[in-house]
Amino acid sequence: MSKERDGSRGTDEASGVESGTTATTSFQRLSAALGMTGTSWLVIYLKGIAMGAADAVPGVSGGTIALITGIYERLIAAITAVSPARIRDVLIGFLPGRRETALDALRDVDAGFLLALGAGIATAIVTLTRVVHAGIQTHPVVTFGFFFGLIAASAWVLFSDVAVDTPARASAAVAGFLLAFVVSGRAAAALGDGLPVTMFAGAIAVSAMILPGISGSLLLIILGQYEYMTGTLSAFVDALLALATGGPTAPLREHGVVVVAFVAGALVGLFTVAHAVRWALERARAATLAFLVALIVGALRAPVVRTGDRLAELGRVWTPTAVAAFAAAAAVGAVLVVLLDRYTDIADIDEETENRSAGRG
Repeated sequence: MSKERDGSRGTDEASGVESGTTATTSFQRLSAALGMTGTSWLVIYLKGIAMGAADAVPGVSGGTIALITGIYERLIAAITAVSPARIRDVLIGFLPGRRETALDALRDVDAGFLLALGAGIATAIVTLTRVVHAGIQTHPVVTFGFFFGLIAASAWVLFSDVAVDTPARASAAVAGFLLAFVVSGRAAAALGDGLPVTMFAGAIAVSAMILPGISGSLLLIILGQYEYMTGTLSAFVDALLALATGGPTAPLREHGVVVVAFVAGALVGLFTVAHAVRWALERARAATLAFLVALIVGALRAPVVRTGDRLAELGRVWTPTAVAAFAAAAAVGAVLVVLLDRYTDIADIDEETENRSAGRG
């Protein structure tokens, strides 16, 4: 009996080793086919975490982090390489004789890079938005004050690279400021939180991925969707964890529909809005930057309005103590952005983007 058990265990262990070896070999083959290595998967994943962390809070954008970490040009190339024809080639890759065509399409869009980067971005967003949502619910003054500092310092840093010295640029700046100022006030509440609005918000927010200086979270704040989406994402993750331990499926469906709508909007925006913004930067860079920086300035109204709304929900009002706490948190956020600019030259990013684009041309 003992020998039989030992023999059986040896067989099981051998099968386990063989299965593990097969899985490892398959991963290595896939990595080689996509032009990736084990180390590159990890490095790009970590850079994705940095990008996601930046976009989870309204301050420095994920596009800025992409430039700082040296993957911005590769990201733009991968996104713009995606086309309906290549998507079709990937989808029919399971058909006989189409495997190599599918692999060629995956290599053309740098699929391994996008997968690793996307996983890192998702990890950071899922993690940080839970913390941010908790902060908004329990400490709105400090949380939104910190956001105010991030936004204000980002606008100040980026303004040094913008020249509003022509009627066209001045008009663009005024339009950007007014748009953000009006929408980030009570007008944002009129949008509601239906699925079409969620998809629209996802399409707009994702444009920040290819736009250094503008945070996706900032755009969500302007649209009045930031608190709603952070809360929904946190609830979705909680429902997912509960389901894994035998919980009900209803909460997962309820919040999952919203998350799917946002992601769907983001995918649409990635290949429409993002391309439109890129086109505007290439055709009228100075006016577009004037519009975008003024948009950030106008958005400074949003954290103040949201703080007042949250205080009202809690049955509280602005007090001298609350104002002081808001100002102190803003100072911390501003210092962080200024330090980041000092060591990474955020203000020169748009010029660097232009130079890289010219170099590709």
